Amino acid sequence: MDTRQNTALMRALTELPGPLPARGVIHIAIRHTDRFTVVGNDLAQHPTLSTVAVGLAVRIQSLPQGTEIGIKALAARFPEGEKLIAAALRELEAHGYLQRARTRLPNGRIVTRTVFCNQPTALLRTRVATARPQQPPAAPQTPPPVRDPEPEPSTPEAAAPQAPELPDVQQEQAPDAPAHAPQDHAPYVSLVPPPTAPRQPSPPLPQPRELTAELHRAATALLSDLRRHAHQLVLSENDIRQLAPAVATWLERDTHPDTIRHTLTNDLPQPLRHPAKLLKHRLTVLLPPPLPGADDLAAPARPRIAVTPFQTCDGCERAFRAPTPGHCRDCRNQHGQPTQAAA
Repeated sequence: MDTRQNTALMRALTELPGPLPARGVIHIAIRHTDRFTVVGNDLAQHPTLSTVAVGLAVRIQSLPQGTEIGIKALAARFPEGEKLIAAALRELEAHGYLQRARTRLPNGRIVTRTVFCNQPTALLRTRVATARPQQPPAAPQTPPPVRDPEPEPSTPEAAAPQAPELPDVQQEQAPDAPAHAPQDHAPYVSLVPPPTAPRQPSPPLPQPRELTAELHRAATALLSDLRRHAHQLVLSENDIRQLAPAVATWLERDTHPDTIRHTLTNDLPQPLRHPAKLLKHRLTVLLPPPLPGADDLAAPARPRIAVTPFQTCDGCERAFRAPTPGHCRDCRNQHGQPTQAAA
């Protein structure tokens, strides 16, 4: 059987003016009058975006305001699967066409707001307003010679008086205007890092000073017993082997096992997809400091103050302060003895 030919298309092809190319695409452009969307070549001919991402961007651009464009909503509308649509959305987000942010509504509900821009390079382009060139000051002109007033023609109605000319506001305000042009709004900067941005390395798991056999056994038993308290925390043997030194560090710092169990099982996210990563994060970030020793908790000793003792005067038996026994001040002055250091 021969391939069926579109007669209407072939007839339109014969009506195209000028010579047609021997190979390649030939466009038959019919002007749209309704139900059309303007798509720029920066998106249609993007050098790095995949064909799926370009097609999905065109479909999103043609949707009306307020249409749900989540992964599940797009997968229900289009024949592509969720993984392919999620990859295309990440491409558009990395190139600035799409931005997703979580927003809290006045009623307390948290929703995901998606913003699509058909030309993100225009937002990043610096828009500098061109300054108006200043006109050179006009040279003083000599007044025209005064002529004799001509006789006014006699008319039945008097001519309407002309309004006085207003001064040019722009010319009068030009010298006082600033020399630099006013700056426009700041360029658009995305606050959400793209998925391809480099991530900060995660901190290492805490390690005990000495991993004894008893500590390792207690840590392994505690990790294996977590699924009894939270059914989501099902760990493999490899995960328990990696997390055991961190739990041993908690036990080494005199942390009660019930405290460790409560820290690891309390307020788990729903759904929990990576239990081992969550436990690694909590064991690293929430690690308590070592308990202080008795010397650290002891009150600081007060500085000793040297007190001069009381002495009894050998002459009048009067009490006075002096480092050594002897006479008081009055007795020393009366008998002419050398003065001692006394209070």
